[in-house]
Amino acid sequence: MNMKIRQLLQASIMTLVLLMSSPFVQAGSQQGKPAVHKSEDIISFAKQVEKFAAKKHARAFILSRLGQAQSSLPNGIEFTHTAIAIYSEISLDDGTKANGYAIYNLYQNAGDAKRSQIVMDYPADFFWGVHELKSGIIIPSEEIQTRLIQAIQKNYHVTLHNPKYSLIANPFNNKYQNCTEHTLNVLNAAIYQTDDMKVVKQSIKNYFEPQRLKISPLKLALGNLFVDGVRTSDHGRKKQTTTFTTIGNYLTEFGLEDGRYTLVFNKATGSLLETKHI
Repeated sequence: MNMKIRQLLQASIMTLVLLMSSPFVQAGSQQGKPAVHKSEDIISFAKQVEKFAAKKHARAFILSRLGQAQSSLPNGIEFTHTAIAIYSEISLDDGTKANGYAIYNLYQNAGDAKRSQIVMDYPADFFWGVHELKSGIIIPSEEIQTRLIQAIQKNYHVTLHNPKYSLIANPFNNKYQNCTEHTLNVLNAAIYQTDDMKVVKQSIKNYFEPQRLKISPLKLALGNLFVDGVRTSDHGRKKQTTTFTTIGNYLTEFGLEDGRYTLVFNKATGSLLETKHI
């Protein structure tokens, strides 16, 4: 084997190794992924998350899940998918009505990772394909909860949707979106009671502190080239995005949060382990 071919082969192998170790291999923000936990555990966890939110008198809250191993995520990112949950009257399969939480998501398309869609589902669906039975909950203030409900009723989550998807979308512009940026957009639309994207983005620029991504330029370049759903042309020199944590910090800073919690399912006892963020 001559030197040039050997160098090309080594470069190809190194590229594959980097890609397989990259945080971009799985987005964790798709609908209907196969379950990796027992169905009864997923359903029990989902019901307990609902009961927890109800006990906190949450009519609207921000909900997150972990779609891949925590160790594979960049520093500062705790969850892979975030959405808005609204207490609603729900139609069951048998046609009867019940009260529960409907969840409004931006999901990355399974067949086209560069596109997304808006989907309303329920807690068991939301948690079905998670890597770990763990969730983060942010409960906004009473006033913001009311405004979130009104924003969903006015379909702001639809009018503010940009279907051009990037896993690490920049929250300061609307070239691409991911689920967490979409949640932030709807939250700001609720706060300012408008679905004017210019107003929403200006408020984010003025007051929101994003998560700086500490990922090597090489991995970012490889993500752009080889992994669908990763695009960085909406960023400048700094790479920054929206996370569950930065949304929580944003609401806390301006006195708009009533509580932030991490919930973990204990399979041995079938109960929730609760941690409150202070």
